[in-house]
Amino acid sequence: MNWFEALFLGLIQGLTEFLPISSSAHLRIVGELLPGAQDPGAAFTAITQLGTETAVLVYFWKDIVRIVKAWFGSLAGRVPRSDPDARMGWLIILGSLPIAVLGLLFQDQIESTFRSLWIVATMLIVFGIILAIADAVGKQQRTLDQLSYKHGILYGFAQAMALIPGVSRSGGTITAGLLMGYTREAAARYAFLLAIPAVFGSGLYQLVKSLDEPMVYGGWETAGATLVAFIVGFIIIGWFLKYVSTRGYGLFVWYRILLGVVIYVLLGFGVLNA
Repeated sequence: MNWFEALFLGLIQGLTEFLPISSSAHLRIVGELLPGAQDPGAAFTAITQLGTETAVLVYFWKDIVRIVKAWFGSLAGRVPRSDPDARMGWLIILGSLPIAVLGLLFQDQIESTFRSLWIVATMLIVFGIILAIADAVGKQQRTLDQLSYKHGILYGFAQAMALIPGVSRSGGTITAGLLMGYTREAAARYAFLLAIPAVFGSGLYQLVKSLDEPMVYGGWETAGATLVAFIVGFIIIGWFLKYVSTRGYGLFVWYRILLGVVIYVLLGFGVLNA
C-alpha cells in the first residue's frame, strides 16, 4: 500500500507543481484522505519537487545553458552585464534570496504550524482571489527582457510566500508578475526559472536530512514518487504555457476557491484532521 500511496502522491505532485493551485497543499490534503490518513511531510514534498524541477531543467535546457554561459561570461568580462541572459542569471540569484533566508528562519513553522489545513484552505481562497484580481487588472505588456532588479526582488518575495502550503509557488510569482504588468506567459516562464535554485536547494537539504531521520515513506517509495512527478510535470509544463498564452487564470481561481471551501466543510465534519 505504501508504494501505491507514494506513486499516487508523485502523480499529484507532477500534476499540481506548475499550476497556480499549490502542490504542497494537494499533497497535504490527499495524504489525509489516503488509507494511512497522514501528512506525507515537508521532507517528502520537498524531495518529490526535485522531480518536477528536473522536468524544468529538461524543458528549458537550452534557455538555462544560455543563461549560465552568459552569467559566467559576465563574471569574466567577456559578456556585458547588460546582456539579457546575463541579467537573467543575476535576477534569478537575486530573486532566490528571500525564500532562502525566510525558509531557514521559519523552518520549524513550515514543517509544523503552516501545514495546518485551516491555514491551507484559507490561503487557497485568499490567494485565489488575489490571482483573479491580478489577472483582471494587470496590463500584461511587459516581457522578460524588461525585467528589472526591483521587480526581481518583488518576484522573490512573492515566491517566498509559497513556504505556506496553499499559496502556490507558481501562483505567488505569477500573481506578482501580472500585477507588475508582465504577460501571462512571461510571468509563468520566469516563475518556473526562478523556482529552480529554491526547489533544488530545499529538496537536496531535505534529502540529506532524511538520511538520518525517519520519513512517512521509505527511500525507494519516495524515489518512485519523484520519478513519476518528473514525467507528469514535464507534460504539464508544455500544456500550461500554451494554455495561459491564450486564456486567463479563471479556471484555476475557481478551482482554488472551491477546494478551499470543500476543505473547510470536511474539517468541520471531522473527515479531515487539521
